[in-house]
Amino acid sequence: MSVLSHAGRGRSRPMPASTASRLDDIQATLSTLRGEQTRFERLGFENPMFRCHAELRYWSFLEALHSLPADRDPDTLKGDPSWPAPTAR
Repeated sequence: MSVLSHAGRGRSRPMPASTASRLDDIQATLSTLRGEQTRFERLGFENPMFRCHAELRYWSFLEALHSLPADRDPDTLKGDPSWPAPTAR
């Protein structure tokens, strides 16, 4: 299996500019990969199935990454209140 030969988004194509378009493309790619993985399992193709699994992990990571809120400022994020506050060194 090439990166994605006949459906979905390949890694070599640029991501769309808008967040919604990126998530749509990522989710379409994940759907295609899940279908391909099921097909490879049914046919008993182990190597393509493992490569498909690796692509699923990659695209699932991208989905999680692009699902994060864009307005998160690291200076204003608060940790869990059960953790002690950081001390100056």
